[in-house]
Amino acid sequence: MGAHYMAPEQARSGRGAGRAARHKQRQTAGAIPHPCPPGQQGGAYQPLTQQEIITITDNAFRLLENLGMGEVPDYLEEAALALGGHLNSDGRLCFKRALVEEIIEGTPKEFTLHGRDPKHDLHVGGRRVYYGTAGAAVQTLDIETELYRASTVEDCYNFAKLGDKLENLAWFSRTCVGTDIEDIIEADINQAYALTSGTSKHIGTSFNVAESVAPCMELFDIVAGGPGKFAEKPFCKCHLTSILSPMRYGEDAVAIAREIVKYNMPINAIVAAQAGATAPAPLAGMLVQTTAEALAALMMINSFSRGHQVIFSNWPFVVDLRTGSFTGSGGEISVLNAGAAQIANHLGLVGGVATSMADAKAVDAQMGAEKTLSAAAAGLAGANMVYESAGMMASLLGVSFEAMTLDNEMLANIQRTIRGFEVNDDTLGYDAIVKHVMNEGHFLGGEQTMGAMLRDYYYPKLANRDNPTIWAESGAPDAWGTAKIKVKEILSAPREDYVSAEADAAIRERFNIYLSPEVM
Repeated sequence: MGAHYMAPEQARSGRGAGRAARHKQRQTAGAIPHPCPPGQQGGAYQPLTQQEIITITDNAFRLLENLGMGEVPDYLEEAALALGGHLNSDGRLCFKRALVEEIIEGTPKEFTLHGRDPKHDLHVGGRRVYYGTAGAAVQTLDIETELYRASTVEDCYNFAKLGDKLENLAWFSRTCVGTDIEDIIEADINQAYALTSGTSKHIGTSFNVAESVAPCMELFDIVAGGPGKFAEKPFCKCHLTSILSPMRYGEDAVAIAREIVKYNMPINAIVAAQAGATAPAPLAGMLVQTTAEALAALMMINSFSRGHQVIFSNWPFVVDLRTGSFTGSGGEISVLNAGAAQIANHLGLVGGVATSMADAKAVDAQMGAEKTLSAAAAGLAGANMVYESAGMMASLLGVSFEAMTLDNEMLANIQRTIRGFEVNDDTLGYDAIVKHVMNEGHFLGGEQTMGAMLRDYYYPKLANRDNPTIWAESGAPDAWGTAKIKVKEILSAPREDYVSAEADAAIRERFNIYLSPEVM
């Protein structure tokens, strides 16, 4: 054997020495920096060719110009006609391609989504990829019973509190609804309160009716420091599904949009058609219709407010064609989301998609596989904002604290995949290879290795990398149990002062807040 061969016992010793060196460096240099923070540059995965993107968008423009939109409220028709729209022979609202392209050109291509803490500001657009939450789950997977129960407003707050501490979630939109509040306006107000109390990240919520908008904006102003303060740096976006597929407007959501634009609140304009049900089953036809519908939502918003900040959120959903039931996972929805991201990037708009909507009910292998496939495809395709990406279960009917915590780690690994690797003289390391081969015979503890450790490698906090013996001696922990411990640690921590005592008192005096300070 060569003089520099390292025997197995030497290798084990070297690993121990390397581990000790790494531990010492962490102690002296502080925590290892995050090698793959949110905002990595996506776009390497391109299921659609450039010509296919052009063909799909051409057909979407044709639909919007000739077929147009039905069920248009009178006030929207008036505003859209003033914008330059027209009615076809069937009385449907249509928009010529040149007009749509003019509106696209005037729509902000990049903008900042503000956090209440500036460190959480997100500059969205381009190929930057951010993962965050969304959802309206009516059931929550109970931490203790590990069975589903009705979601409550306390769950809304606790999910926000959990999401606040998960570093790979770039923003936090509501994940569940408080089914314990019957009045829909009070439900919207309490949702807004739970989000602002639980996190200082940029948040997102939706509204049941237009009448909810003004009181929620008043609450946001109180939190921000006074009348009109929210509009100066809006820390919340509105999730709005204004399209009823196929090719119709939803009157309630249109009314909400007309109110929202008065407050400078960004709008996440969602289209959520289902292939084979409310949209064509062939995937290309699905994208033609949903792209046209997403453009129709953009035109609706601009009819009320030119140049408004809009997230072009084409969420092409899928049904199991054997049963007709919604399915949140699989290869089809993964490639559809990637294609939707490509189209948004082609149009130059800030785009959003929805992934990680596991059909699994338990925190298990099915869940992990379903979530990772779709989340990775969307990010690698360059989706700017990936919604539903943490916590969602049971085909969106449920949400889980433990799943959200595990998903946070999954998303770090996906961002690491999106980052790829850098090829330069330092990383190629020709001289280092020669040096270590001719001397130590290994790279453990070397200067280049230590630099790569701090720069290139993500170290999971929850995934178990022990050998089988140590794992067994530690009680053979599984992912569900490990995540449960982490969730309880976060939720048992004292409440953060994200809403000042004075603002909290003013909100409670003005509104019927269901969450008691003791519960929080």
